[in-house]
Amino acid sequence: MEEKVQQRVCISFCFRLGKTGAETYEMLQAAFRESCLSRSKTFEWYSCFKNVRRSFEDDPYPGRPSTSHTEETVARVREIIRIHRHLTVRDIAEDVGKAFSTCQKILTEDMQMRRAKFLPRLLTAEQKDNRVSICTDLCERAQNDPNLMSVVITGDESWV
Repeated sequence: MEEKVQQRVCISFCFRLGKTGAETYEMLQAAFRESCLSRSKTFEWYSCFKNVRRSFEDDPYPGRPSTSHTEETVARVREIIRIHRHLTVRDIAEDVGKAFSTCQKILTEDMQMRRAKFLPRLLTAEQKDNRVSICTDLCERAQNDPNLMSVVITGDESWV
């Protein structure tokens, strides 16, 4: 977003210097390369500055603010995921009674979860403790039972 505002400032500057829209676009391409605004957006902003626009920020969007993304909704989604990790986003949206996109945003942005099976990106303290206790138990069993590895099934994808 910051880079778009910088490009708009550059467009305004070029307009005030008396450059044409095409010259302005060429200069933006040279300066910003792959992240350059499209040709149509460059000309759109050029004409806005030509019509005495002074602001470089986007105009506010019309409409109501979102009322479905609340702390209560986040808490409900968190509780559902804690109990049933196998649910899909669509199932969660039905349970909560909110839009699919709202639930998806809560899961990915607020709860920092991946899409595949809604596993947290970082383990909680309780999950870390469980992993340590399981690994400790396995190490003890391996030391006390020399035949443990003979009953463990291993393999690769070729046998499936």
